[in-house]
Amino acid sequence: MKTLKPICATIDPLAVAEFLNEQYSFNCTVKLLKAGVNHSYMVKNNNEEYVFRIYSLNWRSLTEIEAEVAYLNLLRENSIPISYPILTSANNFICNVNSVEGLRYGVLFSYAKGEKLITFDKGLHFKVGQIMAEMHKVSLNKSIDRVSYNASNLLDETFNYLPDFLPNDTEQYQFLLKLKNYLANVIESAKEQKLRSGVVHLDIWFDNMNIDGEDVTIFDFDFCGKGWLVYDLAYYIMQIHSTEATPEEYELKVNSFLQGYESITQISAEERRLMPILGLAIYVFYVGVQCKRFDDWSNVFLNEMHLKRLIDLRIKRWFDFNKLSFL
Repeated sequence: MKTLKPICATIDPLAVAEFLNEQYSFNCTVKLLKAGVNHSYMVKNNNEEYVFRIYSLNWRSLTEIEAEVAYLNLLRENSIPISYPILTSANNFICNVNSVEGLRYGVLFSYAKGEKLITFDKGLHFKVGQIMAEMHKVSLNKSIDRVSYNASNLLDETFNYLPDFLPNDTEQYQFLLKLKNYLANVIESAKEQKLRSGVVHLDIWFDNMNIDGEDVTIFDFDFCGKGWLVYDLAYYIMQIHSTEATPEEYELKVNSFLQGYESITQISAEERRLMPILGLAIYVFYVGVQCKRFDDWSNVFLNEMHLKRLIDLRIKRWFDFNKLSFL
């Protein structure tokens, strides 16, 4: 009988433990944390904890992962509080993982101590602002051998996949289409000489930070690439809007975050103008990621209703909150 090849396989944690014991000279235990865009495993070796990420098949090239690792090491050298890569016993940061689907890659990361908090006080938002600013100082004008974010890959590519999941005659699809054209015009007409550029994280929000008392550690740089630094600012303030119950709480925490950021480095007037807008471009991008990765990740939640709710309650709500207009 012919063996059928899987699209995606979740590797047994016991097999991962054996692999890590060999690669890192560990005597560890392993459990699955999340089978998401990539697969993450919690690793315990003696009194130390780590996270082992196995990248999904063909999701990131070896060159892209090498660039991510190099950037993380640069941030660590500059004392930015991040989850950083760990060397194998053979002094490699990246492991070849021979999975049933084919060759995948794995990286062991330091564990970010603490917990994920959906909402937290303004003092911690101030701290996140400082960390982001310090990160941006390191990444300013740096290049990276990964994607350069622009209107095409942030906006257009989403519509290669969206019609398979959301009918194009729905109100939500038509809104997102108008939004795409609006955002493309904003990006095209931006005063680029007034915008700082470098390496961006593109996904800094509460799900990619652990908080331990007053300490914040940022992780998951899977979407890092080249782009305007304001993208990170814009995405973060849009996330605050999604977690706070009142406009007053939102304003309090956003102001604290921006004060923290500007205690380290300044935000230009053009960046401030674009902050309420560019987070929408990242959301359009992530709608596309969800649709693109349906077969091996998002099928557990992605459907027409999910997309309608996401567009209405997150994207359009932010558009309306900032009194933006297509006119």
